[in-house]
Amino acid sequence: MTITKQLYLPPFTFSVTTDIPLVAANLQRLYAHAPQAESLLVDYPLRLERGAGLRRLFKPQARFFADTQEPFQPLQLQQGYAMLEWGMNWCIAAHEMQYVIIHSAVLAKGDKAILFPAPPGSGKSTLTAYLAFNGWRLLSDEMALILPFSNKVQPFVRPICLKNRSIALAKSWFPTGVFSSIATDTHKGDVVHLSPPAASWQGALQQAEIVAVVFPSYQADTNLDIYSLDQTQAFMQLARNAFNFGVIGQEGFATLTAIIEQVPAFEVQYNDLTAVAAFLEQEVLADAR
Repeated sequence: MTITKQLYLPPFTFSVTTDIPLVAANLQRLYAHAPQAESLLVDYPLRLERGAGLRRLFKPQARFFADTQEPFQPLQLQQGYAMLEWGMNWCIAAHEMQYVIIHSAVLAKGDKAILFPAPPGSGKSTLTAYLAFNGWRLLSDEMALILPFSNKVQPFVRPICLKNRSIALAKSWFPTGVFSSIATDTHKGDVVHLSPPAASWQGALQQAEIVAVVFPSYQADTNLDIYSLDQTQAFMQLARNAFNFGVIGQEGFATLTAIIEQVPAFEVQYNDLTAVAAFLEQEVLADAR
């Protein structure tokens, strides 16, 4: 059975067609609170299909298509939902040039947002999940969509991607959370996606002002170390995490430069999420008011 689901994920609309029951079930669960706008034109028509031929019977595979493109090699069928989420990331990173796009989590209190750029393995998504379920509004787990020549960031609310040891932690912290099935043995290890709280979905149209940039790094032997970065250090780290910095040229350079000149930047090493949250709320946000 093939189903098609339209997802309005401001500022984009996706249409997802799939004949994989696991993908359909996860979509229904994790996007239950997404905004509804069935009449919008579709920006990205996507398909997630079972592999054809003998592959349907022996080592079944999932294939991802964006319109007529197939940008990835097929994956194991049980990895199909994770593949869809990664495919949506690819669509935006590869095609959207009206934003300056940073590989970064974005969370906000009210209309004050903090960017959390970080490479894989830094603990970014674990911190993101903790904050999102403890009073912060999730704008994005993976992509900061910054309006050019401004310090405004556009929400792109979607489930949070958790990996390996973070999965058990999140399930123990948020027993009522809505989790996807586990995609095992991916190139990132074991992966699940966690739907953010309803309040984050409800704020999907509410832009926020960037008031700080925090580069997080989980360190098992460090309770909390905070380093204030100068503008050169902050700019270089932020540029390294930009998806389209080299493509949009002067627009991207000017936007990132203006942000770094206007807001503080920190590198935070930690093993205690409550300590990080206290620093963000009592010092970073307090100074931004």
